[in-house]
Amino acid sequence: MPPEISAEMSPDDALLPELVDSHCHLDFPDFEGEVDQLVARAAAAGVRRIVTICTKLSGLEKVRAISGAYPGVFHTFGLHPMSVAEEPPITTAELVEIARHPKCVGIGETGLDYHYTAESAAAQQVSLRNHIEAAQQTGLPLVIHARAADEDMERILAEGMRHAPYSCVMHCFSSGARLAEAALEMGFYLSMSGIAAFPKSQEIRDIFARAPLDRVLVETDSPYLAPPPFRGRRNEPAYVAHTAKVGAQIFGLSEAEFAAATTANFDRLFPRARLAA
Repeated sequence: MPPEISAEMSPDDALLPELVDSHCHLDFPDFEGEVDQLVARAAAAGVRRIVTICTKLSGLEKVRAISGAYPGVFHTFGLHPMSVAEEPPITTAELVEIARHPKCVGIGETGLDYHYTAESAAAQQVSLRNHIEAAQQTGLPLVIHARAADEDMERILAEGMRHAPYSCVMHCFSSGARLAEAALEMGFYLSMSGIAAFPKSQEIRDIFARAPLDRVLVETDSPYLAPPPFRGRRNEPAYVAHTAKVGAQIFGLSEAEFAAATTANFDRLFPRARLAA
């Protein structure tokens, strides 16, 4: 039997080494006027760096302003697959130019979502390919959203890899085992969100348990998917410590060991996101 999963924090959690929230959305209305407090609470929980993800061109300036205001906050840029039908198309050249910003550390989030927006599948695929090309040209990692589109996702990612190498993280991974295996075979990373801490998510925990430790990241995807004991409430970057506690249990490690491993993985995947010495 696998060990019982708990995301409850202990007094010793304050002694954890640095954690990173590799994926959140600080520009969302849920956090309006609170970013100072969010960053401070994250730091108090050991979360020293945060990547806030831009999902549409109309939000770019706000995301840049947020990342520019805090040394430990970085951003990515991409067009979310669920926004493809309502936002102007983003070309590879535009993505490459936007990514020149010094605090832009990745391309995306992009991907495929056939659960909510299957009607725009063709446009999503075109957009995904543009993002892959931008990742290849810039050397920045791709940030992938995948929902109910495993076969097409694997096919398009593999096609891109055959053309030219690139790095990638499958954010908030909750897809099937086959897509996880394919992503890992291509050298990609899987990111663990609060979903892994949900009591009924044993299948997801099993997928992570089979993954190499050096290919695992942690994230909140806040304001969504808060782990226990905050499930059902607004998520925030500080809560990545609760997901990391579950990750440590999955891998049979101490919390300090898991935090150190996932932070080292983040540094390897996101080399731009290093704090100045």
